[in-house]
Amino acid sequence: MNIQGSVVFITGANGGIGGHFVSQFLDAGVAKIYVAARSLDKVSHLVEHDPARVVPLQLEVTKPASAAAAAAACGDVTILVNNAGTSLNAGLIAAADLEAARAEMEVNYFGMLGMCRVFAPVLKANGGGAIVNILSLLGKVNLPFSGSYSASKAAAISMTQGVRAELAAQGTLVVGVMPGTVDTDLAKEWPNPKVAPGEVVRATLQGLADGEEDVYPGEQAAQVSALLLSNPKGAEKYMSTFLPGMLLAGTEA
Repeated sequence: MNIQGSVVFITGANGGIGGHFVSQFLDAGVAKIYVAARSLDKVSHLVEHDPARVVPLQLEVTKPASAAAAAAACGDVTILVNNAGTSLNAGLIAAADLEAARAEMEVNYFGMLGMCRVFAPVLKANGGGAIVNILSLLGKVNLPFSGSYSASKAAAISMTQGVRAELAAQGTLVVGVMPGTVDTDLAKEWPNPKVAPGEVVRATLQGLADGEEDVYPGEQAAQVSALLLSNPKGAEKYMSTFLPGMLLAGTEA
């Protein structure tokens, strides 16, 4: 896909990866970037990258009316980047209740699916374009340290595959990005190694340019994804070694 001249919409643009998406998309020659977050105050600083091309927008991905309003206001979008996400660092059994699991599913699965649904007609009208879903390698192998987050990303990976199949006829490229642990505030309590957010974005833009459907940024993602193919139970047991120290206070993007 030719990124130059595209119009990009980024959810969760205030997060640790968001600023890197803005700067690298601008360097790639896009025409406009909508930077969306729950509060305009959280993305206003991103306008400084290029006031003529960066447009801030208030968005709550878990609210269908907010998502629909964004799609209606941004009818020129050709690349949707679903970057919004949350992790509350909760176990599946060890958690006190289901509140963390429900909150993570609302943002990481239902919020992402809702954005795909409202922007699919926009992308079709603009020639197909692309959807980029920022997922996680933990959707393929659960990290008990953050078990319900991993489960929500597994749902999002399956959803991405389904959306890809449904939108193939309209020529929409659907890219799933599955890094390991990314070095952001969201994962500050998570075990090493971690991949730099800038590297995640570089790999994503390269995947877009090459028309790749699955992108694994960073050495950790490449190694674990290979292990999942050769020894899936070994990968599962490896991740379970990070169980001690679970249930730390979570953060949200």
